[in-house]
Amino acid sequence: MPHSSSPSDSVFPKPDYGKTPTRKKEMPEGLWTKCPGCSAYAFNKELESRQMVCKECGHHFNITAHQRLSHLLDEGSWQEFDAGVASVDVLKFTGATSYSEQLKKYQKKTGLKEGVVCGLGKIEQYAVSVAVMEFNFLGGSMGSVIGEKITRAIERATEHRVPVLVFSASGGARMHEGMFSLMQMAKTSGALSRHAAAKLPFISILTHPTMGGVTASFATLGDLIVAEPKAMVGFAGARVLKETTRQDLPKGFQTAEFLLDRGLVDRIIARPDMRSELGKILGYFSNKPSLAKTSSRNGREATAHQNGHGAAHRNGHASETV
Repeated sequence: MPHSSSPSDSVFPKPDYGKTPTRKKEMPEGLWTKCPGCSAYAFNKELESRQMVCKECGHHFNITAHQRLSHLLDEGSWQEFDAGVASVDVLKFTGATSYSEQLKKYQKKTGLKEGVVCGLGKIEQYAVSVAVMEFNFLGGSMGSVIGEKITRAIERATEHRVPVLVFSASGGARMHEGMFSLMQMAKTSGALSRHAAAKLPFISILTHPTMGGVTASFATLGDLIVAEPKAMVGFAGARVLKETTRQDLPKGFQTAEFLLDRGLVDRIIARPDMRSELGKILGYFSNKPSLAKTSSRNGREATAHQNGHGAAHRNGHASETV
């Protein structure tokens, strides 16, 4: 009986032309970013043009303090103060690494001496004192230097008789500095009390996240409290609160939207609208319009005056002729 051969027995097996090898497509690095809110991929340049806000779901990505200032202030109006003030490891704190090493690491990473940038500038031609916290510097945790710089920004606003704006982004007090960190809550609040006594406005802007001692002090003392969409705002973490109260907590109780419904937050403003909306708010607080609006109005008034003067002159001349 003849032996039946199979393809596997053949010396030259017949190739399978039905299947073609496919090469896995790789996403080029540095061109696209995946949104954690909706999983959509965004072209980085387009994302940057939208101030790092996803066009599909509105998710607000983290941005640096200087990026925020560039989107917020009038061009050429920024004057930074206290840029060289840096923290000192007074307590000689040691953990996995020493506090001194941590400071050097984040100074190199961010290019900043500390986790807040302060100075004077203009928004829609309204002069303001601004402090913007940098979350990328040790989680924006508030130590003695951050408290000092924010206090100086408030006192500078009081001295110049201008509004003060503080953009908060912090995990809370800096544990590396112990009680020195906690003292900043009282110091910043005291400066705000003197600013309020001078009848000058304070606008607090809460960004993701604003937690701990920052929430428990200056962040919630604003004459107007504004937040970015879906920003996490609270004191302690949800797990700690649940274990402490032994109660089931409402869903989303630490979001800006939840706090807006209950009156702690006055307005939620998306980042691309922040500059224009703050300009309007500053106009409401101000006794005088912005320089841009004043010059526009003065131009219209000058034109009207010239037209009126010309008309009166022509009428007078016509009367003389008659």
